[in-house]
Amino acid sequence: MATETVVTEAHILNTRRFRRFKLDVPVRVVVQTEDKTRIIDGRGNELNEGGLAVQAGVELQLDEKVEVEFTPPYTGQPIRARAIVRNRNGYRYGFEFLTESPTDCDRVMEIRTALQGMGKLM
Repeated sequence: MATETVVTEAHILNTRRFRRFKLDVPVRVVVQTEDKTRIIDGRGNELNEGGLAVQAGVELQLDEKVEVEFTPPYTGQPIRARAIVRNRNGYRYGFEFLTESPTDCDRVMEIRTALQGMGKLM
């Protein structure tokens, strides 16, 4: 007798690697090109140790690498992390934090530590 597993669309949409925190923090998106550096102010509204959702008035392409700087709630210390654009809806971007270098990994660990503190307060 064969068994069948049904996976609903809602289940797929709610499957996440990391717990997501809703927040509202100022974010600076740093875009570097060969000839200039642009800093764009935006708002971060979802955060987890894998990435950050940002609303910012800038034209970015999928897979473009940027830096994002923000101060996680309850920490008082800003963090600047390298990230890549993974999705976009208008001017709302989904950034995935990069872990390509030891420095990148250190930044993600700082974010993880800040999120653990937030989890205890929420």
